[in-house]
Amino acid sequence: MYETLLFSVDDGVAEITLHRPDAGNAIDLTLVTELADAALRCDHDPTVRAVLLTGAGKTFSVGGDLKAFAGFGDTAAPRLKEIADAIHKAISVFARMAPPLIVAVNGTAAGAGFSLSVAGDYVIAADTARFTMAYTAAGLSPDGSSSYFLPRLIGLRRTQELMLTNRVLSAAEAHNWGLLTRVVPTADLIDEARTIARRLADGPLAAHRAVKDLLRVSLTNGLEEQMELEGRGIAHAVTTPAGREGIAAFLEKRRPDFRKAEADGRD
Repeated sequence: MYETLLFSVDDGVAEITLHRPDAGNAIDLTLVTELADAALRCDHDPTVRAVLLTGAGKTFSVGGDLKAFAGFGDTAAPRLKEIADAIHKAISVFARMAPPLIVAVNGTAAGAGFSLSVAGDYVIAADTARFTMAYTAAGLSPDGSSSYFLPRLIGLRRTQELMLTNRVLSAAEAHNWGLLTRVVPTADLIDEARTIARRLADGPLAAHRAVKDLLRVSLTNGLEEQMELEGRGIAHAVTTPAGREGIAAFLEKRRPDFRKAEADGRD
């Protein structure tokens, strides 16, 4: 269905693969438009309970397609804004949808590829992956949500270093800095990512949405405001099919079946 993506849904897990391997999965208007569409499909498909995003070939994404950008001529500004708007739409949907987003970084993540990779809820990288902002090396400023997520993940000073100097981080360094959840051998990456995606897909969808919503606003709310959201959230969760199933399973000393509970009694 897409020119620049591979997309499938199986057993509650949607897989999205950036698929311009001959161009390093470089980001152009077609790719980000299709990515935004795929994000919306994941958000509105009730069978999708987790989303796995990765890249084809040996690169996650080299970032913006500078070769294409160079051909825009006098229309460069509006066309770059159109591309930025599309990737921002995709990231906004990924951030607000109930299913967790697992990003499997299979190789270099540069520029907007770096930005996209750290927007996941769970980020697993191959031990050969490399990360660099790269924007200012091309005389550009960052996009793709990096100026939002990076300071929250690693602090202002490290973000400044990455954005101003284009320092390249190894997967191990990125993990130590707090950009990644896990690092695994390259050969194990997709299997490990799929295992995580299936595990999350078996979890309580409404509770996952609540986690994402709470964490997204936690650094901008005051203490009492955040605690009020927590209180309202857990009070609602106990009334949901997943909440009732989770408590019943705990008392009955069995594994909860959140999928069945939610299918039998959706909110």
